[in-house]
Amino acid sequence: MTSEPDEGAFRTLTQKISRARGVACGAYKDRCLRRRIAVRMRARGVHTFQDYSRVLDADAAEYDRLLDALTINVTKFFRNVETWRALDPRLAALWTARRGYVRAWSAGCASGEEPYSIAVALAEVARKLGQESLLARARVDATDIDRASLERTRAAEFPEAAFSEMPPALTRRYFTAEPARRPVPALQRLVRVEKHDLTTEPPPAAPYDLIVCRNVVIYFDRPMQERLFATFADALATGGLLVLGKVETLFGPARDRLVLEEPRERIFRKPDAG
Repeated sequence: MTSEPDEGAFRTLTQKISRARGVACGAYKDRCLRRRIAVRMRARGVHTFQDYSRVLDADAAEYDRLLDALTINVTKFFRNVETWRALDPRLAALWTARRGYVRAWSAGCASGEEPYSIAVALAEVARKLGQESLLARARVDATDIDRASLERTRAAEFPEAAFSEMPPALTRRYFTAEPARRPVPALQRLVRVEKHDLTTEPPPAAPYDLIVCRNVVIYFDRPMQERLFATFADALATGGLLVLGKVETLFGPARDRLVLEEPRERIFRKPDAG
């Protein structure tokens, strides 16, 4: 059970972090926030929130390390490959309807595997339709708040382990050989990397035809989750698709605005206004 003084010190610390770096600490679930702050407290050898606050005062770089700890970075190319299989025909229909002008947003892009998976999926649609020349019309916005994640996404160098769920033919077609695989230039040109805070900033370049945000929203509290879902619904073009993580449930006002197309894979569509 949390003591009142401990609770007060925790609130004081999180308010300080929010003021210093503009991170909406209050939007995170308490348990998640406490666990990740505790990781940094152990790393710095301190045992109270007050002591950790003094560490932040003495070492501004600790804020960056803390933000890194707050970000969930577990990802692979084509993670949950069945989701990508279910997405493929829907993406092809979007591509045809938009004549290649497909705008996608990887919200919470971690180290870059997901936005580049989206880029591969678009490239495959173009290849199968014999429209590779139209690939340059597409774009994938890769956003995250985490400094280290953005650096890795921009570097676009991936270890072999990141490809364990990706069909080998796609790996060979769109990435250079090991040891550090890089996407081919046509793929790199699709992905635009940008720092963005989901909790405080509007979508970077709406409207989008595809928004992929998997296993990010679950770390926020219910009011923030509802707000983010509404943001995604607003940011989708008519006919656009939203892909959530398999354990995530859409609720709040956005539930009445999006149609669940593929229940197992958590793929939603924004229907026509009529």
